Amino acid sequence: MSLVDHLSELRRRLLICIIAIAGGMVVGWFLFQPVIDLLTAPYCDYLKTVPPGARVTQDCGLFFSGALEPLITKFKLVGFLGLFIALPVILFQLWAFIVPGLTKRERRMAVPFVLCSLTLFVLGALVAYWTLPKALNFLLGFAGQGFVPLLTADRFLTFVMLVALSFGLAFELPIVLSFLLAVGVVSTRQLRDWRRGAILGIAVFAAIITPSSDPYTMLAMTIPMVLFYEAAIIVGRLLKR
Repeated sequence: MSLVDHLSELRRRLLICIIAIAGGMVVGWFLFQPVIDLLTAPYCDYLKTVPPGARVTQDCGLFFSGALEPLITKFKLVGFLGLFIALPVILFQLWAFIVPGLTKRERRMAVPFVLCSLTLFVLGALVAYWTLPKALNFLLGFAGQGFVPLLTADRFLTFVMLVALSFGLAFELPIVLSFLLAVGVVSTRQLRDWRRGAILGIAVFAAIITPSSDPYTMLAMTIPMVLFYEAAIIVGRLLKR
């Protein structure tokens, strides 16, 4: 394929992804309230630990600081849900774009690639949600009892979405390493030799990519990524790479 053909193919794949995300946003529009209840549950649990007399409001709720913020917040969350729902289509289009450069044997990995990538992304998002209560307790209670949280909806939901997205992307590490091993870019010997540097790089990566940078979130990301790195070495041995 010529450069123009590659660009035309890329445009077609991107258009399919955009349509898939738009369709996912339609579904996400109707899931908005249940998702809001799910995402704010850890904050509501933390608020119960604050003495009633020190609370800004007795009910668990997020605040708005501007007239346009409710609209922006809803569209931002719906867009995130659309991206999440359309993820299988996006992953398949990514694979389909790189298929022409692969061998016949490697092309058969399309379905496993999509399924494993989707599973790992969802697993990462679940781990992020699992660590959220501990992260909130650490961050909101760090200044002491004299400070009471007054969270706006936009900042809180953006924070939660970024944490979920960062974990989802970080958990794709074994897919990336397995792909590099399969096409011969790296070998298991190189991964073993790079182990110490990789662990340090993973720790730095976790410290940078996590929006909260609290120890609970960083450890919850670092430990699985190190395990994924070791698992990729095992997979490489099975592939005799």
